[in-house]
Amino acid sequence: MMTGKPFASFVVAAAVSLIAIPERAIALPPAEDTPEEVLRNEILLEARSPLDGEPLTPAEYAALQAQLQEPTQPPQLSSEIRYNIFLLQLLRMFRTLSPF
Repeated sequence: MMTGKPFASFVVAAAVSLIAIPERAIALPPAEDTPEEVLRNEILLEARSPLDGEPLTPAEYAALQAQLQEPTQPPQLSSEIRYNIFLLQLLRMFRTLSPF
């Protein structure tokens, strides 16, 4: 008599999944939207600066992106912050060596 319960639950699960399919179809984008894969492969003919929003040519945009990606100088910390870091490292060393 146990064979009827798994079959009934399978039928109920199949019915629920068939009912849920039309709801997923509503969430699809409209047919006139351009797919993201196509947009990624398009060549930029006009661009805007991420800094101030002014229009740039593709060559200027590529140069600006390269300039923004390469680090100019390492970040400099003030002497007070470096001293505090040194003291924290010294305190950590004492805590590992000392049982108290």
